[in-house]
Amino acid sequence: MEDTFPWAFIDKVNELGKGEIVAEAVQIDKLQQGIDYGYHVIFDRISQSVPFYRAYLKNASLMGTAVINNPFWWSADEKFFNNCLAMELGVPVPKTVLLPSKERPEDTTETSFRNLKAPLDWEYMFNYIGFPAYMKPHDGGGWKNVYKVESANSLFECLEETGQLVMLLQEEIVFDDYYRVYCLGQKYVHIMPYEPRNEFHARYATEPKTTGAEHTKLMKTITDYTLRLNKALGYDFNTVEFAIRNGIPYAIDFCNPAPDADINSVGQANFDWIVEHSAKLAIEKAKAHKPKKNNTSWGSFLGNAINPVEPIVKKMALKTAAQAKKTVIKKATEPVAAIKTAAEVKKTAVKKAVTPTKKKTVTSAAGIVKKAVSKKSTTVKKTAPKAKAVIVKKAVKPAKKTPIAPQKTVENETVKKAAAKKAVSTKKAMAKTKTAAPKKPVTKTKAVPKKTK
Repeated sequence: MEDTFPWAFIDKVNELGKGEIVAEAVQIDKLQQGIDYGYHVIFDRISQSVPFYRAYLKNASLMGTAVINNPFWWSADEKFFNNCLAMELGVPVPKTVLLPSKERPEDTTETSFRNLKAPLDWEYMFNYIGFPAYMKPHDGGGWKNVYKVESANSLFECLEETGQLVMLLQEEIVFDDYYRVYCLGQKYVHIMPYEPRNEFHARYATEPKTTGAEHTKLMKTITDYTLRLNKALGYDFNTVEFAIRNGIPYAIDFCNPAPDADINSVGQANFDWIVEHSAKLAIEKAKAHKPKKNNTSWGSFLGNAINPVEPIVKKMALKTAAQAKKTVIKKATEPVAAIKTAAEVKKTAVKKAVTPTKKKTVTSAAGIVKKAVSKKSTTVKKTAPKAKAVIVKKAVKPAKKTPIAPQKTVENETVKKAAAKKAVSTKKAMAKTKTAAPKKPVTKTKAVPKKTK
């Protein structure tokens, strides 16, 4: 169990906090629902193993504590979804399929699995992934239950050992270089050369395989991919591993909400970086804290699900050359605009005319908190103008009916007949001369409903 990072982190926060911000190990003697136990920020390094702590952190987050990492999202996240999301973000990942558990989960029967075909389409999956391949738990970590399989028989033999674990089957990336990357606050990035084939204590004892402009370009790409992934997932403390094949960084593992930070494995230089920047992030979060507001980070994936925005990057599609060619032809002949109906286009145009464009510039961890906290109030402010605009439109529309305009009463008819007789008499007296005068009263009468429309 890790025992070097927590105490170094606490000491560094107290050093940088200068008495204004104070850090300590969380102490729990009871947990009552809906009670704020007073912490502004909590760094979680253990709740993945202790469900009681996870429940404590969810309550704390609800009461306004900035919990790193988000306990709600951590509970929901897993590696297979991460790969799916990475493809949507345009980040290269290995070809991957998900395998059902070898053994049925407790309290299930054969009927529970009637949606699964037997046998599975093993031939397709083996041809798609290829051998050798890697098999690992879809929601595991710490290099536990990871298998390298050389053939179909090897895979089935390894599956016998997995019990109720749901496993990923993933293509092997024969890499030229490998990196592990710390990401803090969705903005601080520290790239570390890493050799996963070494013994655990020696995995960080390696050097980059690229140099010069090639290395500079690679580091820029890795930084970009790291930020994309962590902003989408909402993690403030995470690591991303990249295997470099033919100059392309493939994201191998990026679901590490409690990443290794022990000095005995990461080494002194990396340890110093993570302690310094995690303390800096904690202080930023504490200073940005707003009582009784949401101070925990949420990923852009969830934010976009609530308020959809157009994607800014292309999806990473794993297709053959023939499939890619067909896609290009299809896109050339079918414009995106054709997907929408005329009503949808009109509705979108109206919405864009009424709703100002949001600015999404986040420059600090404090900014992230402000964005998360102000999300609710922003929604209220922006909802008000929309509601007002709709109300105005709805208030104007009933005026079109204007039941007052016709007013066909007996009195009105009598007045009209008298006016008509008078007009006829005047017309005869003027020796049947043509004039527009008799038409004016009629024109004025009809003009009233036109103005009310």
